[in-house]
Amino acid sequence: MIPGVSGGTVAFVLGIYEELIDAIRAVVPFGRRLASLRWKEAFEQFPWRFLLALVAGIGTAVLSMARFLHWALETHPVYVYALFFGLIVASVYVVRTRIHKWTLPTLLVTALFTVGTYLLVGLRPAQTPEALWFVFLSGMLAICAMILPGISGAFILVLLGKYHYMLGALIRMDLVIVLVFIAGAAVGIVSFANILRWLLDHHHDLTVAALVGFMLGALRELWPWKQTRLVDGIPVEAIDILPAAFTVEVAVALGLMILGFMFVIVVERTAERRRKLATE
Repeated sequence: MIPGVSGGTVAFVLGIYEELIDAIRAVVPFGRRLASLRWKEAFEQFPWRFLLALVAGIGTAVLSMARFLHWALETHPVYVYALFFGLIVASVYVVRTRIHKWTLPTLLVTALFTVGTYLLVGLRPAQTPEALWFVFLSGMLAICAMILPGISGAFILVLLGKYHYMLGALIRMDLVIVLVFIAGAAVGIVSFANILRWLLDHHHDLTVAALVGFMLGALRELWPWKQTRLVDGIPVEAIDILPAAFTVEVAVALGLMILGFMFVIVVERTAERRRKLATE
C-alpha cells in the first residue's frame, strides 16, 4: 500500500521471508497434484494455512488503508509524493548495500537502468490505459515486488500510473477491476517467482544493480512538484518543476521526505538485526 516500504523487507523483519518464498514455489506442484486428482496429498503438502493467513492480513491492510491514501492523494498530493520520494531514496540506499562487490559491470548496469528508466518514465503518458488488460499487467508486475526486498508493489503501480486508479477501484468496490488485478497478481507471482529467484541466485550483483538503477530512474515519477501539460484539454505530460518559493508547504514536504527516509532505514536495521540473530 505504501510505495517504498517493501513487502519483502517487512517479511524479513517478521521472519517469514523464506517461508514466503517456499510457499510461492509450492503453488505449481500443488496445481499438478490437484489436476491429477491427488487432492489429499496436494493439501497435505501445500502451506495453505500460511497463505490463507497472509492473504487475510494483506486484504485487511488494503481495505483499511485505501480510503485514507485515496483522500490524501486527492487533497495533499505534494505531501504524499514527498513522503513516497523519501521512502524510495532510502530504499535505493538500502538495496545498493546488497551488492557484494561493486565492479565496472555492476556500475554500467546501474547507469544503464537509471538512464533507461528515467527516459521511459518521461515517455509514459500522464494517463495510462484503464483497459482490463493493462490492469491485469499491472497486477502481474506489482506482485513481483513481494519477493524482492527493497522494492514495493505500490511503487510499481505508481510507475505504471495505476496506484491512484486501483485505490479508487478498491473504495468503489469495483469487483471486476479488483478481480482482474488479483488474477494478474496470481499469474505474476507464480510465473516470475522462479525467474527472479534464478537471477538472484546466479547473477545476484548484476540483478540488484539493475534494481538500483530502476529505482533511481523512477524517482522522476515521484518528484512532488509537477506541472501538467495539456493538449486539447487532455493531460499528456507531467513536467517536473522546482517550487517557486520556500513556503510552509515546501518545508512540510521536505520534512516528510526525511521522515520517509528514516522510516525505511529503521525497518531495514531491524531486519538486519533479525538476520544476524537468526544466523548466530
